[in-house]
Amino acid sequence: MTAGDDIRADAGPTEVARRMVPRRLVVLLPVVLFAVLAGLLAWGLTRNAAAIPSALIGKAVPEFSLPPVQGRTLGLASSDLRHEVSLVNVFASWCVACREEHPVFMQLAASKKVPLHGLNYKDRPDDAAQWLDTMSDSYTRTGADQNGRVAIDWGVYGVPETFVVSADGHIAYKHIGAVTEQALNETILPLVERLQTEAKERQP
Repeated sequence: MTAGDDIRADAGPTEVARRMVPRRLVVLLPVVLFAVLAGLLAWGLTRNAAAIPSALIGKAVPEFSLPPVQGRTLGLASSDLRHEVSLVNVFASWCVACREEHPVFMQLAASKKVPLHGLNYKDRPDDAAQWLDTMSDSYTRTGADQNGRVAIDWGVYGVPETFVVSADGHIAYKHIGAVTEQALNETILPLVERLQTEAKERQP
């Protein structure tokens, strides 16, 4: 018996078992914690980041008013997101994924199925203007959110993110990450069409 053992030689089986329990817990605790963390990590990796819900779904868009991106004439405000279904895309010139989704938005703009507005996030004016001039501008309106405060109010995690806004100015859907043709055609546009139909039915 080692010096650290405090179990008496004449201790009975019950006492020995009782005193050994804490030591077994000390040994097993790291193993249990590792298993729990590994399970949480595995669960997180299987989740679709684009499907993460937003706390603002069903709520009115935050009140805001932003000046236009440099070289544009139309800024973006909460009042612009009423009376018709629209999309709001959070983008930045330094965002790699924004380049990936840009061709999808150019096709959407050409189709004129729904207005697409841009919320330019923490960008330098010259960089934002050059990006839109070089890539072509798919937005109806663009608001320059240079300090990122408006994006925070929208609950933005990062760029790009795209919101579907109903005709009464409520956030109906949030897509995280680059919008693909599949996401646009299978999720976003069907929702847009449904909201547009509902808006027409509510008209007097």
